[in-house]
Amino acid sequence: MTKTRIGFIGVGGIARRHLGVLEQFDDVELAGFADTDFDRAVDAASRYGARAYADHQALLEDPELDAVYICIPPFAHGEAERAVIARGLPFFVEKPLSLDLEVAEELAAAVEQAGLVTAVGYHWRYIDTVEEARRRLADNPAQLISGYWLDQTPPPPWWWRMDRSGGQMVEQTTHIIDLARYLVGDVVQVFGLAGHRDRDAYPGLDVPTASTASLRFASGAIGNLASTCLLEWGHRVGLHLFAEGLALELTDHDIMIDVGQGRPVLHAGSDPVWKEDRDFIDAVRGETNRIRCPYGEALKTHRVALAISQSAREGRAIDILPGR
Repeated sequence: MTKTRIGFIGVGGIARRHLGVLEQFDDVELAGFADTDFDRAVDAASRYGARAYADHQALLEDPELDAVYICIPPFAHGEAERAVIARGLPFFVEKPLSLDLEVAEELAAAVEQAGLVTAVGYHWRYIDTVEEARRRLADNPAQLISGYWLDQTPPPPWWWRMDRSGGQMVEQTTHIIDLARYLVGDVVQVFGLAGHRDRDAYPGLDVPTASTASLRFASGAIGNLASTCLLEWGHRVGLHLFAEGLALELTDHDIMIDVGQGRPVLHAGSDPVWKEDRDFIDAVRGETNRIRCPYGEALKTHRVALAISQSAREGRAIDILPGR
């Protein structure tokens, strides 16, 4: 069997999540790892019998790479993607796409022009209970949605900085925005609000510690989102949807379906990250492309997240025009 040779740019926590999946695939070879923390790249390379590189340019000099995973913090996007596109390599990139919308728009155009296979890590689309929600809503579309990301503050200091993470709506709640788009359709208008309090345990934290957004969808549906990082535990992360005679509550591990006859819960089965990685590898290998969120589709979600942040800063509703 010819193996698909994969390189990694960034070997932090989310990269390790993908590595735990990819190492199970008989048709994948983990060929090289690049990280600004070279010791981290060395650790990964020694585990998988690969090569370690101090930067992405050195990794991309490997002429036998078939595809690349880009797992870097929000503020670091841009140069790595440009270099991968210049090599003509398919790539999987973790969200959010960039803190600069112009950069993300530029990369999307370059991907389209090059005709590259791409995937973005909106893995909620691969949760099997989400497919049950899509089936229920197919002929009875949602009219109201409520989304939540009520959680603790992630430990990396870069996450605490607006100019490094983009804030909770952009870095975390973007999963819920994407799920809402997947189930309800495109968003055409947003209005965001944000609040902040200083926290001694998180020096330099300047991201909103509480934020909300109202959404209007092209379908006519309306919705709201609520986020906070003030807790010391994960309280609620999910999306509630309401249609004619139907209430759905989705989390990343189950779905509650209420039609007025009790509140039965169905639990998710297979690993959604395994599914998204498998679909990406299959597409790279020239098999059926089942990727649910290529770069251009992820950009539509990213526009919404950044528009919410802009709205909160400027105190006005933001219209999201098609293609912008």
